[in-house]
This record gives sequence, C-alpha cells and structure tokens, in this order.
Amino acid sequence: MNKIASAFTALSLFGLSLPLLAQETIALEETAILNSGDTAWMLISSVLVIMMIVPGIALFYGGLARSKNMLSILMQVFVIFSMVTILWCLYGYSLAFSGEGNFVGNFDKLFLKGVSVDSLQGNIPEYVWIAFQSTFAGITSALIVGAFAERIKFSAVLLFIALWFTFSYVPMTHIVWGGGLLAQDGALDFAGGTVVHINAGIAGLVGAYFVGKRIGFGREAFMPHSLTLTMVGASLLWLGWFGFNAGSAVAADGLAGLAFINTIVATGAATLGWIGTEAMVKRKPSVLGAVSGAVGGLVAITPAAGFVGPMGAIIIGLVAGPLCLWGVSGLKRRLKADDAFDVFGIHGIGGIIGALLTGVFAAPFLGGTGDADFSILSQLWIQFKSVIFTILWSGVASAVLYKLVDLLIGLRVPEGHEREGLDIASHGESAYRY
Repeated sequence: MNKIASAFTALSLFGLSLPLLAQETIALEETAILNSGDTAWMLISSVLVIMMIVPGIALFYGGLARSKNMLSILMQVFVIFSMVTILWCLYGYSLAFSGEGNFVGNFDKLFLKGVSVDSLQGNIPEYVWIAFQSTFAGITSALIVGAFAERIKFSAVLLFIALWFTFSYVPMTHIVWGGGLLAQDGALDFAGGTVVHINAGIAGLVGAYFVGKRIGFGREAFMPHSLTLTMVGASLLWLGWFGFNAGSAVAADGLAGLAFINTIVATGAATLGWIGTEAMVKRKPSVLGAVSGAVGGLVAITPAAGFVGPMGAIIIGLVAGPLCLWGVSGLKRRLKADDAFDVFGIHGIGGIIGALLTGVFAAPFLGGTGDADFSILSQLWIQFKSVIFTILWSGVASAVLYKLVDLLIGLRVPEGHEREGLDIASHGESAYRY
C-alpha cells in the first residue's frame, strides 16, 4: 500500500472515519499499481501457452498424420501462430477488448494505439495482457487444421484462418470476455470453452465437410505414423495448459491455484475414464486413447477451471473421457465426416460438456465459487444458450468463409499431390529420409 493509503489507514486506527472521496482514492491507488508477482506469472503463462502451440499441437497432430504429411502439419501450425499474433496486434485486440458493442468492440486501439509501457490492465502491463491473449487467438486458430489435415492447400489454410480469426474468433472473444452479449447474459467461461474449443471444434467439423474426405477414406487404414510424437505433443499440451487455465486468473493468487489443481485432476480423471471405457469395449486400453482422453479432460475443464472445486473437476473429467470417446467413434460415424484428427470429437464435444457442467459444479454447495444464491437451473440455461450461440456463430461464419476461399483459390490440393503427400507437393521437403 502506498504512503497516501497508509496515512488514511493510520487515521482509521484512531476511529476517524474516511470521507468517501478518500476511500475512492485508496481504491484507485491500489488498483493502479503494477504487481510484479502477477506480471511474472502472466509472462510465464504466456510462454506456456505458446509451448502448447509450437511444439505441443504441432507434434500432437504431426504424430497422428501419415509420414508423408508430417511437415505440412508442422508448417501449418507454425505459420498460423505467426500470422494470427500479428493480426491480433493490428486489429484483433482492439475489436475484442475495446468498446461496448454486443458483438464486437471498436478501433480505439487499432495498431495498439495508446498502449505504452506504462499502460496497465488491472495490475499487469497491458502489453503482457495483449501478449497473453494473442496466444489464445493463436492456439484456437491452430486447432482447426487437424480436421482437414492431409488434403488442403497451404494457401487456403492461411486465407481461411485469417478470415475466420476476423469474423469468428475476435467477435466471440468480445461477446464472451469483452463485455459483449453473452457476458451481459452471465455466461461463465473461465478460459475458453466457448471462445476456444467449441468455436474451433465447429469450424473444424464444417471444414471437414467443405474440404471433403481424404482419398481412400473408409477403405484404407489411416494409421498415425508416430504415436511417440503424439504422446510428446500431448504431454506438452498438459504442461502448457497450466498457463492456459491458471493464467486466466490474471493473478498469482488462490484462484490461479484452484484452476491449477483442477487442470491436474480433471485431466487425470478423463484419461482414466477414456481408457476404462476403451478397455471394456475393445478389451485393450491404448496409448492413443490415453492421450486423447487427457486432451478431452483439458478441454472440458477449461471453461470451469476457476469456477468449480477439485471434486467437481474430477467428475467433469470422468464424464468427458467416455463422451469424447463416443465423439470420435459413434458420433463421428453418424456425422460421416472425415475429421482427420477428431477436432470436433474432442474439442467440440469436450467444450460443450465443460461449458454445461460449469453451470452445475460452480454451485457453492458442490464446492464451486458461485454466489450464495447461485441457481443451477438458471445458470445451466445460460450456459446452454451460450453453447448454442457459439455453435451457430462459428458454424455460419465458417461455412461462408470456406465457400468464399473455395471460390477464390480453391480448398483442395490436386489428387496427385494428395497421393504424393503434402510435404513434397506443397513444401518440397520431407520429414524423414528413407
């Protein structure tokens, strides 16, 4: 506390009441001071989220691809992150976090106008807040590529992602976190169940339909070329997710600690739930099942991380594991979509589960952080509306944008390029020497 606040505190010890203006002065002084501990945690959290993308998502997806497409996956993820962070600073941040519109902000901070080393967002530098949020934009955009992997043009990927970032990710960020429509409705999304996972999952599913099925889909076995790399990628995702979830507390405090432990236990529970179900159905639990279950648990706990207690997080994980397994098997067969790396089955389904169950386990009598008058039915209805809104927004925006890209430059690589593999056909390189 600064000297002015200390003086007022000393007066209060002698029974002297403080004028309202003085009390407001203290509050302003306290909230306007940079907190170095919070700043350090947010810098670390930003780095952890970057690790989730490159190399986490890149290796997780790359291992699932056939060897002839390994580099194409790494390239797409790496370049998407590079591009989206630039777009975020140019106009994304301004549209997402400035202004009071229901669906989008304004251009007050276009090109980061008015932001300086002295600008604060709460108790941390605004530059740190911008950087942290840029990593969320980057990973959300990168998640989508797993759905249409191994058969899309590199140029089409970049054009679609640039458009989708502008017309789906940025508005959804404002709508949920920037004071927009769903925020006003009271929707709970701690770290991105709607903004990140449902948003990306729906975009991936729509993309799988628009790009079409891989040659040989349903007739050939598309086996992952390296489950070792997929395991490494999943491990990096789990590690980086502590920055994703606990970093969303925007402080090094008890709330960050709650999100941290929830990220541990929900993920573990989902892993056990997935492989337990898999063992009963297929008689053998698999490494791919274990890592997929872990990612499903990470996704499901994301919207709930700071709102539910550890016991609620465990239940969310136990529910998410088997349901995400169904999402990549039974539901996927019904949808008849070639979602190559199960973006919708894991991120879409996991995000929906997490968003809805947040409305249940945020209740204080179930260990959550909700208010004393918290109503499960009321909050569950709000959560349901936020899920439906996100599905519709992302679905419509994605369909329009895929069609536009297809008309402008085409989505699909030629058949010969697909058979040869995108590493050589699109980039003139090979991941491995034989």
